[in-house]
Amino acid sequence: MLRALLLFLAALTAVTALHGSARAERLRDIGQFAGVRTNQLTGYGIVVGLAGSGDDNLEYLTQAMRGVSGRMGLQLPPGVQPGLKNAAAVIVTADLPAFAKPGQRIDVTVSTIGKAKSLLGGTLIMTALTGADGQVYAMAQGNLAVGGLGISAQNGSQLTVNVPTVGRIADGASVERAVATGFDQGGLLRFNLSNADFLTAERVRDAVNARFPGIASLEDGVTIALTLPADPNGRSSMMAAIEMIDVNPADAPARVVVNSRTGTVVINSAVRLSPAAITHGKLTVRIDEQPKVVQPAPFSSGQTAIQKDANLSADEQHSRVALFKPGASLASLVDALNLLGVSPSDLVAILEALKEAGALHAEMEVI
Repeated sequence: MLRALLLFLAALTAVTALHGSARAERLRDIGQFAGVRTNQLTGYGIVVGLAGSGDDNLEYLTQAMRGVSGRMGLQLPPGVQPGLKNAAAVIVTADLPAFAKPGQRIDVTVSTIGKAKSLLGGTLIMTALTGADGQVYAMAQGNLAVGGLGISAQNGSQLTVNVPTVGRIADGASVERAVATGFDQGGLLRFNLSNADFLTAERVRDAVNARFPGIASLEDGVTIALTLPADPNGRSSMMAAIEMIDVNPADAPARVVVNSRTGTVVINSAVRLSPAAITHGKLTVRIDEQPKVVQPAPFSSGQTAIQKDANLSADEQHSRVALFKPGASLASLVDALNLLGVSPSDLVAILEALKEAGALHAEMEVI
């Protein structure tokens, strides 16, 4: 009997431990080191080789083609407007990863900015990609992979599948300049949480100090300052270990998110209700007009007339009252609203009424 009791307690302890660690997340999943991030690049370019689906005589495309021709030693006669149905002006975008070095390749996305119907089969001419500081960080060029299709007939009919005006070039850009991250400068490095929360920041500080005593301190509800070795080798090893530390983030604040366009309502598990009663019902009033034509008797002096006739009816659906006890949770709220049989639009009205009455303890956000 004693052995069975000990086995039960051991199993209960194991289950409790698993339940407690089920919400543990790695630091790399809830934040990132300052400076270790991607940077956006953009550029203006030209796609050639299209099968008549380009921009034709678009002014800025024509100017760009004159510039390209000039770089290749070909000067177009003044006043000549080249037919550019096989070319399109595009915007090229890319994300430059942290620590990207010259010579590495990155993917690029190419999108039309004019009236080009499709980029299928096109080739991007060498395009410089610049950052927010105006410096060139990569050069893009290559054949596009387009996942859409657009065709048209002479009678004006058109068929479009997916989006043929956006293409992608895998490894289409070569990195020409590295971005300084500040990784190897100074002995202090900051770790920033994705969401501001003082309790989560405190738990991160304690978890890091438990692994590496005395290196972490709080700056605010987002930033944890870390004192790391100046040696890049030792710093990298310590950062790799810190990123894999497990931390239990604080519970998210109570929030109800309503999408007014689609009627979607999302309620997180932290939402609580004060004592409240909800009733929901609909009154339907129906008016049926049934006019009748009245004919006079034969050989009489009467005239044909229209007699108005209408039937009125009112129908009120059966409603139920849902009562919430103090501290009612999300499950109670969902069960009660399902019992009332509310639609998404009605659910929004009920939640707003609960918030106005002070019974809903949550932040409502309408997107």
